[in-house]
Amino acid sequence: MYKDNRGEWRWTYHASNGEPISVSSEGYVKRSDCERSIEIMKASTNSPVWLPADLANAA
Repeated sequence: MYKDNRGEWRWTYHASNGEPISVSSEGYVKRSDCERSIEIMKASTNSPVWLPADLANAA
């Protein structure tokens, strides 16, 4: 978690290799709201991922 240029809380989620794989889509005024967003993201690991049909067989 970090504060952006506007002073709002944001997060970046990194893979085990250190590469960022997800970022918050919005800034949060309250740190607790940002923390809740992280918990929601972590809980969604078994959620289906949408993939457009034209990209299903892309290399």
